[in-house]
Amino acid sequence: MSLGRAMFALVCAALLASAIAPYDRLTWVLEVSWVAIGLPVVCWSSRTRPLSSVSVIVMAAHALLLVVGGQYTYARVPLGDWLREALDLERNPYDRIGHVAQGFAPAVWGREILIRCEVVRGRRWLFVIVCALCLAFGAFFELLEWWAAISYGEEAVAYLATQGDPWDTQWDMFCCLLGAVAAQLLCARMLDRQVAASPWPTSGRTQG
Repeated sequence: MSLGRAMFALVCAALLASAIAPYDRLTWVLEVSWVAIGLPVVCWSSRTRPLSSVSVIVMAAHALLLVVGGQYTYARVPLGDWLREALDLERNPYDRIGHVAQGFAPAVWGREILIRCEVVRGRRWLFVIVCALCLAFGAFFELLEWWAAISYGEEAVAYLATQGDPWDTQWDMFCCLLGAVAAQLLCARMLDRQVAASPWPTSGRTQG
């Protein structure tokens, strides 16, 4: 089984398991909708434009974070409760981890797509452009949370996961920026090597 198929099977299994008895059904729908939409898109595009193994692994890890957050709600994830007790924190930090991932994962596959599609030919501005795109996506996500709060009122409290923090929105965007920076510092060289080693075909489908 290829890496892509293995990651697809893992995410699908986690998604199905999370649907059995989520803590809050509305939160589950809002969180896993990104995964439910993204999976078929990635599978369809990978037939002719496969992503690197770095991007595949990072995207799968991000999908699992979203699924777990949807299952328990971010403020109640057991791993976050354990970290809160172990590190003597005031709140469950799983939401913060999720927003770091919200910058980390898009930075990895976004960098790959920008390079492969030759949107950015040089590397001097690539770091800044990727960070800017991730921040834009993070801000757009906060707008979606605002829309959810207006649309669903008290029912959206678990989805917002502010945990009483008036600066939660600003922290979320800052965590997203940290994730984008960390992703490029940690993964850029490996990602660039994999992209160079497996260029996309100019036409037709990939072989094998």
